[in-house]
Amino acid sequence: MQIGLIGLGKMGGNMRERIRRAGHTVIGYDRNPAVSDVGSLAELVEGLEAPRLVWVMVPAGAPTQSTIDELAGLLQSGDVVVDGGNSRWTDDEKHAEELGARGIGFVDAGVSGGVWGLENGYALMVGGDKEHVDRLQPIFEALKPEGPYGYVHAGKVGAGHFSKMVHNGIEYAMMQAYAEGWELLEKIDSVENVREVFRSWQQGTVIRSWLLDLAVDALDQDEHLDRLRGYAQDSGEGRWTVEAAISHAVPLPAITASLFARFASRQDDSPQMKMIAALRNQFGGHAVESTKEEKA
Repeated sequence: MQIGLIGLGKMGGNMRERIRRAGHTVIGYDRNPAVSDVGSLAELVEGLEAPRLVWVMVPAGAPTQSTIDELAGLLQSGDVVVDGGNSRWTDDEKHAEELGARGIGFVDAGVSGGVWGLENGYALMVGGDKEHVDRLQPIFEALKPEGPYGYVHAGKVGAGHFSKMVHNGIEYAMMQAYAEGWELLEKIDSVENVREVFRSWQQGTVIRSWLLDLAVDALDQDEHLDRLRGYAQDSGEGRWTVEAAISHAVPLPAITASLFARFASRQDDSPQMKMIAALRNQFGGHAVESTKEEKA
């Protein structure tokens, strides 16, 4: 099967490689010519046999909109576009309508897996019409983890990104809980080996998880996280999750509190946010800010 892939950054580049390893043909385009297979979106479209499949992996908002606008003028009726970025679900219906007016299908795919996806596979939450989703099934199978889980056709257009948004909201709350526990342990004089306490939780406890494993990895690299500044960004999806909860009168106290904690991190150097920053760097390769001493 052939597919075009637009955006070859941390995730997109690894997704291209994983799809190729499954035996499919991928034509990739990126603004960085060092990683791009072609020089333009037009060249990418020309290199694909009709009916075409094109997967977009660029930042949400204006970059995604401009890419879809350009593709609308290049693709033909019967082609399908997948938005695999972290777009807001409310944008998906707009994109589906714009492309549908030209006979072009649209699928939204929430993708989770970060920098580990190449080897471990990507969890995929997909929204769209069944006929469009079915055409992409071989690509989804190539990207998902081995085994029966890790992929779902969640529902109509927008369902994939909404599901991924809620996933990220839960992720916020889980990271916050680990970070609060770590800070409390660090404050108690009688606990002399906090890192090994975290490590002991990796087997046989109800709080074991991949995030816990990544926390231990981070502490192995910097036992007290002294090299990190207590500042953590938010991707926007935590905010969208809280906004959706407000719109639907669904109480989300843990997720909302974890989002506000990130806001607090931008006011002072927060010990909890050191752990949040370390975890985001571990699973997603997100940038971290060093302390002034480390920079020096």
